[in-house]
Amino acid sequence: MKHTLKEWFMVTRPWGYALSIMPAALAVAYVFFENSVTPLDVNWWYGILAVIASPILQAGGNMMSDYYDYKNNVDRKETYGSSRMLVNKQFEPREVYWFSISMMVIGNIIGIYLLLNTSWHLLWIGLAGIIGSYLYFFMKYRALGDLNIFIIYGQLISLGTYLVMTNALSWKMLLVAAAPGFLIVNVLHANNTRDIKHDGVAKIKTAAMLLGIKGSIIYYFAFTIGAYLLIVLCVIFGIQHWATLLIFISLPMALKLMKQMRTADMEKPENIQRLDEGTAQLVMVYMLLLVIGNFAGGFLNA
Repeated sequence: MKHTLKEWFMVTRPWGYALSIMPAALAVAYVFFENSVTPLDVNWWYGILAVIASPILQAGGNMMSDYYDYKNNVDRKETYGSSRMLVNKQFEPREVYWFSISMMVIGNIIGIYLLLNTSWHLLWIGLAGIIGSYLYFFMKYRALGDLNIFIIYGQLISLGTYLVMTNALSWKMLLVAAAPGFLIVNVLHANNTRDIKHDGVAKIKTAAMLLGIKGSIIYYFAFTIGAYLLIVLCVIFGIQHWATLLIFISLPMALKLMKQMRTADMEKPENIQRLDEGTAQLVMVYMLLLVIGNFAGGFLNA
């Protein structure tokens, strides 16, 4: 098949790139804030490279997930989610598979460059990210997808970016990154809650299936509330600047999505058909405000 550049781009699921770009950008902003409190030896160029590599690796992971979901009959005509390129026969499975591998190779080349010029700790962070991305489908089918996503997007991306910029590991960075990490997990959880019935047909297990509808609603609520509460605690204990409380501008969006989640019904997946997209938009707004808050905190400390 011949494909346009737009089709090659769309098969990577670009609408979700914020989930990887923003955790890297958050690390850059947090380093800026910390540098205003205690001067650090910072390589800003390496931070930019990490921001560039993150969506490339995510694209590879997205396509690998779509490939295995299609091959294992998880993605079908009647299901939601994925890029739909395979389900609609716009791409051959082998094309998506090898494009996925290509993206992972490109992202890993950038990672190897950073590894050779920074800290060996990037090796285990990178390996964990590669394994998690390639085997995401395997973990997702065994109710470990949420944990996988939190570790990669809610911890490793930010920690790795912080590391290449400062040559140091930071538990504070992990704490700060965990807050938006909760919302990122909710993107997947909203998708899986909607697909409980369809995933049951495919004979896989997700966290949403184990929790059931009521448990899934509580889970979504807890992670949404936790994302805001954790930043408040970070401000109280001096880990974040008070300017990061800008995140509360996004609270009306969060409350609207929580209200929608309350309508979840296994027999009526259309009730929350677009909840994963809405949650992804919340992630983008929340993290943009958090990034702005960190930069603002750095300027206010100057």
